[in-house]
Amino acid sequence: MVGMASMDEHERKIVMEFVHLLEKSKQLFNGLRDLPQYGHKQWQAYFGRTFDIYTKLWKFQQQHRQILDTKYGLKRWQIGEIASKIGQFLRTSETNYLNEAYSFYAAIRGRAYYSRAVKEDRSELMVKKLRYYARFIVVCLLLRRMKLVRELIAELDRHIADYTSTYEPEDQIEWNLVLDEIKGFIQADSLVQVLHADTNPSLSPLTTPPVEKNQYMNLTLQEILIVGSASEQVKFSELTMDMFRMIQTLEREPQEDFNHIYDASPAPGRVPYTVPGQKGYLENGDRPTRRENPHKYLLYKPTLSQVLVFLASGFKELPANGALLLYLSADGCFSTTKHPEDMGYDLGGVLTSSKRENEHKKQKEAHCLYPGDLYPFTRRPLFVIIDSDNSFVFQHIPRYFGQPLVTLMSPQDTPPAFQHRQVNGSLFTLFLHSPLTAFCYCCDVTSIPIHHWERCQSFVDRFVTEASRLFTRSRVGEYDEDSSYLQFFGDDFLRLLLLRYVFCDVVLHLHKAFIGRQYRPRCQPPLPEAELLEHPALQHLVLDLAAHLDLRTHFMDSHEIE
Repeated sequence: MVGMASMDEHERKIVMEFVHLLEKSKQLFNGLRDLPQYGHKQWQAYFGRTFDIYTKLWKFQQQHRQILDTKYGLKRWQIGEIASKIGQFLRTSETNYLNEAYSFYAAIRGRAYYSRAVKEDRSELMVKKLRYYARFIVVCLLLRRMKLVRELIAELDRHIADYTSTYEPEDQIEWNLVLDEIKGFIQADSLVQVLHADTNPSLSPLTTPPVEKNQYMNLTLQEILIVGSASEQVKFSELTMDMFRMIQTLEREPQEDFNHIYDASPAPGRVPYTVPGQKGYLENGDRPTRRENPHKYLLYKPTLSQVLVFLASGFKELPANGALLLYLSADGCFSTTKHPEDMGYDLGGVLTSSKRENEHKKQKEAHCLYPGDLYPFTRRPLFVIIDSDNSFVFQHIPRYFGQPLVTLMSPQDTPPAFQHRQVNGSLFTLFLHSPLTAFCYCCDVTSIPIHHWERCQSFVDRFVTEASRLFTRSRVGEYDEDSSYLQFFGDDFLRLLLLRYVFCDVVLHLHKAFIGRQYRPRCQPPLPEAELLEHPALQHLVLDLAAHLDLRTHFMDSHEIE
């Protein structure tokens, strides 16, 4: 930095203000990073202050760039670092936040803020540049900007090569592993190529299943915990393929994509840096009761205590008529108890982490989540999805407190021909994420033209519409003390998951490669078979879809089903 003596009063004030903003932003950034990840009401308030100071810093350096360049010695990579940090703490699964992160990351790339990093002769600058690329790729993945993802991967590949040839660093193997991870992730995500299309799996007015609503459909999905612990599955950063798919399934497309009419006060969630005291927040500083998207916690291979803490946090922050969703993608933890007595703990569960805390064989697995661990959380409406090879043990959770409770469980077994594909993500989660992709995948269809895809999607849409009608008119659509399904069915996300579950069950029941009850999913309470899961209208729609794709030989006729 140029000495203060060589500056006039105006220049000195600008430099001092910049230094103050820079130091303040670093303090708040570190404070935000150190806050517990759970308890998002506290995080939201601190986030607002941090974002505000970074916004001031960003605007200030733009307004006074010439003085800061000549008198402070501000370099382009330092500007890039400011934008990169804004992107870091904006990184989340919510589309509105991600769009903000994207704009900052895109500015770094578009203005080439890190272009001279390799010429600074400082390896740590190149590491910052590589980390920026890795974070930008995650954001673009979650926003489904796949063309840009591929461009960024190619650029990251070149920069890693520059980094390793220039500095011969000790971490070059780690960076090459990062590159291999993301390439494998992209390959696994493209199970079925829809030619000349960029499909978006998020919920939109076009994909929201219709429903005949009534006064008993009174719950809304507010809190979500997504846990990814499957050991043999592709991942990038701390995101397994199953987590990635479920995140997108539980995200609503920004409203402005479909409706360009705005209020003077944008909906909370559309403006990510709304802070207490601004429009869109309640007078007491709490977040609004209505969100465009439910709040999500994402946990990759967490300890059991982390799962329970985050569950308790989501439970605590549920508003009135709010529901909590727990999604678990994990390997089974199997019981060796010969004579099980306690259905909550004697049948095993799922492994949340592979960490070993003791080797005493007589003790239960330290990081196994048992069905009994969920009993306290059934005091509020709870919707559970278990994707595991030991999923069925979760069908015995009792409703001690009379609150709505639904559990969807993946098939426990996979036909031999499909077992090697598990690395690309679970077929059950794929059905919940993109039913048509899953249908094609289990019939070995790897590519499909866009016009064909859209025609096939109309079959799936008709199935969902008919299943919704049958759902509400079956016995599970009647109100009684055990009407969990009815109360959840009014929420767009939960209704979508339930109807895609029905599609999955009907498809696998008819598919010749999946003969056997162990190859089909289960749910608790059980859905009616004659009125819904084996209804001829739904079976005919699946068979019509198969015929349209010339895949009829993969499926039985409805009269052949046992």
